[in-house]
Amino acid sequence: MTRAAPPPSAEPNGRAGMPLFNEQPLKLGLFGINCSGGLTMTEAETTYEVTWEHTSKIAKKADEVGFEALIPIARWKGFGGSTDFNGTAFETYTWAAALAAQTENIAIVATSHLPTVHPIVAAKQAATIDHVSGGRFALNLVMGWFTSEMEMFGVVQRGRTDRYAFGDEWLGVVRDLWTSDDPVDFAGEYVTVADAVSKPRPLQQPHPVLINAGNSPAGLDFSARNVDINFAAAHTLDDARTYSARIRDLAWREYRRSMSVMMSAFVICRDTEEEARQVRAHILEKGDYVGARNLATTLGMQSSSFDSQVSAGLDPFVLSFGAYTIVGTPEQVASQLVDLSRAGIDGVALAFLDYLEELTHFDENVMPLLREAGIRR
Repeated sequence: MTRAAPPPSAEPNGRAGMPLFNEQPLKLGLFGINCSGGLTMTEAETTYEVTWEHTSKIAKKADEVGFEALIPIARWKGFGGSTDFNGTAFETYTWAAALAAQTENIAIVATSHLPTVHPIVAAKQAATIDHVSGGRFALNLVMGWFTSEMEMFGVVQRGRTDRYAFGDEWLGVVRDLWTSDDPVDFAGEYVTVADAVSKPRPLQQPHPVLINAGNSPAGLDFSARNVDINFAAAHTLDDARTYSARIRDLAWREYRRSMSVMMSAFVICRDTEEEARQVRAHILEKGDYVGARNLATTLGMQSSSFDSQVSAGLDPFVLSFGAYTIVGTPEQVASQLVDLSRAGIDGVALAFLDYLEELTHFDENVMPLLREAGIRR
C-alpha cells in the first residue's frame, strides 16, 4: 500500500518561530558537531572533541552568531583507520532535545535513520523536542544507506528504491500521528500500526520541518513529494546550480510543491590564502587514508550521493567527507557563499576542522562581508 502524497506546500504555515524559514536570503548552520572528526578524517591538531561540554559551547556560539540550524550526522559506528572517523557520536534525538533546552533561536535538527526507530516512537520524540524548543525542531529523514550499521539492528538492507518505499510508509504514519484527531491504523508492505496515537501534537503546524538528502531518482522523488528542504550533495558550483533547479522543478511540476535547498560545505578560512592552503595541506598530510578508503568503498557501493567523489580519489573524503569545500581568505569565502546563494542554494551548513575557534573567526571576518553582499541581514 502506498501513502498518498501530502498536500501542496507553498509558504510554510504555522511555523512562525522556525528559523529555517526566516527572512535571511542565505541560511547558515553547522553540520556534524555530534560526531568525532566532524567531516574531516585527519589527525591534524584541533580543539574539537565530542564531549557534551564542548558540543554545548559550539551550539551556544552558533546561536549567538545568529545561525539558523544545527544539523547532526546520524552515525552508529565508525569507519576504522587511525581515527575511527565518526566512531564516537551522540545520538541525535537526545542531542537535539538537550540542545533545544540550551539555545534560544537556532533550529535544532535530529537526523534519523528510519529503519532504526519505530514511527510511533519517532513521532513522540519529535513532538517532544518541538515543545522543548518552542517550535524550532526539524527532522532529517535518512533511509539507512550504511549496510553494516543497519545490520547492527538486525535490519536487512533494502535496495535504494525499496528504501524510499519504506520511507513513504514510515513518514505517512508519523505525519498521520502528528495531525490526526483519530487513532491511526495502517497496514502496508513495510509498516503496520493499529489504533496508534501520539500526543501532544507538535507546536509547528501542520508538523515539524522535514529534511531529506535523497539524490538518487527514488530519493529525489521522495523529497519532492514529502519534505520542506532537500539537502543537496553538490560538489561544484555547477552541481549546486543544476541540482537546485532540478529538484525545485520536479517538486512543482509533479506535485505542485515548493521547497528549499540546502547543502553542506567544509570551510578553511584564514587571514591569507597561503595560510588557508597550508592548513588544507596539513589536514591531508595527517589524513587517515585507511579510514577514507573504507568510507569511499562503502559510499561507492551503498550510496549514489557521492559517485563523482568516489572516482576522484581519497583526498576529498579525508578533507571533508566529499562535501563542497571552500578554502581561502574571508573575502574569498564570502564570495563563494554569495555564488552558492545566486546558484539557488537557500542555506549552507558549515563544517570546520576546529568548529569553536573557526566559528568565532568566521563571525568576526566573514559575516560582515555577507551582510555587505546582501545575503545576510
